[in-house]
Amino acid sequence: MTDPHPPQRRGFLAGLRASFLTGLVVVLPIGLTIYFVWAFIGWLDGWILPLIPASYQPDALIGHWFGPAYEFPVRGVGVLVFLFFTIVIGWMAKGLIGRTVIRQGEMIVDRMPVVRSVYGAIKQIAETFFNKKDKSFDKVVLVEFPRPGSWALGFLSTRPKGELADRLAALGPDMSAVFVGLTPFTSGMLLFVPTNELVMMDMGVDDAAKLIVSGGLVYPVPKPMEQP
Repeated sequence: MTDPHPPQRRGFLAGLRASFLTGLVVVLPIGLTIYFVWAFIGWLDGWILPLIPASYQPDALIGHWFGPAYEFPVRGVGVLVFLFFTIVIGWMAKGLIGRTVIRQGEMIVDRMPVVRSVYGAIKQIAETFFNKKDKSFDKVVLVEFPRPGSWALGFLSTRPKGELADRLAALGPDMSAVFVGLTPFTSGMLLFVPTNELVMMDMGVDDAAKLIVSGGLVYPVPKPMEQP
């Protein structure tokens, strides 16, 4: 008995469209990743290379070694210089002389009204992100935002400190600082929420960031259950 409704064969254009979409899924992430990495390296080169003397510029060195007619686009020198400079500064900052120089420099900066505010804020943020002792943004939570009944993904920040901790303690329950990122993650909001009202998630920070950036299109892939 033949099927009264046989499956229709896909046309040539439909096949091309399906192949194009499949190829796009494969090519687009690779292409955009290469583009962003290449653009970031170029941006860092444009920031670092002007600080290097003209005789030591990559183009000048290549012209000196291979002749003025030889041209080769050198990119990434700024990244290497930045990494080397940062490592040297970090190594010096661990010593007594380095700590003394940094302390004297901070005392000078502290006398400048506007500069000290900018420097202090950037330093505090850097210490918060790169300090291994004080964990931050290492836990994903669900927070009721922006109104009761609506929930948003957030990241647990550091515990409230100083005057803010005292003021929040006077309000009653234990409070936690939660950063809520807004799609496409170009901005966000810092909320102080009662800890007992937060829903702790097993989701990783990277997966939550992908979900927020994609506007809810990219969900974390569930891990296979371990066999007993």
